[in-house]
Amino acid sequence: MKVIILAAGYATRLYPLTLTQPKPLLPVAGKPMVEHVLDNLAPITEIDRVYVVTNAKFAGHFEKWSEQYHATKSKFEFTVVNDHSTDDTNKLGAIGDINYVLKTQNVDDDVIVVAGDNLFSDKLGDFGKFCRAKNAPALAVYDVGNLEEIKKYNSITTDAAGRITFFEEKPKNPTSTLTGIALYFYPKATIPLIRQYIAEGNNPDQPGRLVQWLYPRTPVYTWRVPGLWFDIGSKETLEEANQIFAKF
Repeated sequence: MKVIILAAGYATRLYPLTLTQPKPLLPVAGKPMVEHVLDNLAPITEIDRVYVVTNAKFAGHFEKWSEQYHATKSKFEFTVVNDHSTDDTNKLGAIGDINYVLKTQNVDDDVIVVAGDNLFSDKLGDFGKFCRAKNAPALAVYDVGNLEEIKKYNSITTDAAGRITFFEEKPKNPTSTLTGIALYFYPKATIPLIRQYIAEGNNPDQPGRLVQWLYPRTPVYTWRVPGLWFDIGSKETLEEANQIFAKF
């Protein structure tokens, strides 16, 4: 099983913090936020390689970090993949980056995709068990608690088996407080569909759009994230995460 960490954004909302440092390498509670992600994925024993997809500006930062992290803290093998973008005008987009890794690295395996700035309070070993049991595309979901908050994300409806029956990005009139977050499982058999999505000229940004396209074509299941989930998108949420995660 492989992991693709999405880390090719420029995080302009966090300037000046991210002018010289990629967002996933900013510290939260004493360690880079991407290490929180990887430490929580570590219980999934099938993972044998992590691909960090980033841009030309920050590829060297991730190379240096991954060598140190692998040598001292991690059993994972790392490959840093430079998508050769230089700013927001020529970026590939999150789905474009997933496709780029699959194509350039000849990935022929089950894949977990996760954003490098998503923080979880709990280990994700049960996500691995869920994915093995379903052997179908899976999306991690989180209850944000109110309908106003969900308008910033996406809204999801599922059937009794947890299969997605409705998915809408940034809904204007949401009826559910359940949102899909940037933690996905794509079994090996799904990889041709990802290629098809890109080949058809669909929007290559916002990874949820792939799920929105995928669920009418093949069953996509949901897994509820335990504990807390944080999406670091601003200085305020970064500061809040520092305070909360210092307690764990």
